[in-house]
Amino acid sequence: MWSCHPLYSLQLAIIEYLEETRPLPPLLPKDPIKRAQCRMLSDHITSGIQPLQNLFVLQKVGDGKLEWAQYFIMKGFQALEMLLQETSGKYCVGDEVTMADLCLVPQVANADRYKVSMTPYPTISRINEALLQLEAFQVSHPSVQPDTPQDFQA
Repeated sequence: MWSCHPLYSLQLAIIEYLEETRPLPPLLPKDPIKRAQCRMLSDHITSGIQPLQNLFVLQKVGDGKLEWAQYFIMKGFQALEMLLQETSGKYCVGDEVTMADLCLVPQVANADRYKVSMTPYPTISRINEALLQLEAFQVSHPSVQPDTPQDFQA
């Protein structure tokens, strides 16, 4: 999920495809309200936060790229924190891992990468920490991928 592609929201289409063709484990809740919440959170992260600080955009921003990335991550996390206070249980939507959780972990990794303090976002931090206890998230974390820049490797 460590993407620098400007069309990062393609990730959601891929996840939806996997949900339809390989439904176990489910990545969308069965309950229609929770499904909508999951999609809302996923879209907020992949369309409202991530694209504004991916490498393609930051190359165009130039010298102020750190401040740019921090600003848009913090702005997006402020809204996400409020949303998660309404939807979360152990994870983003209740107590089962969903598509929203798949989107959250790499975005928190980007926040770390761009030195964003997570102190104002206790719900995001709590969920991220819970997800990082799961093997699937440990082995797929951006910091352990072969194409991760040396400075950000675990």
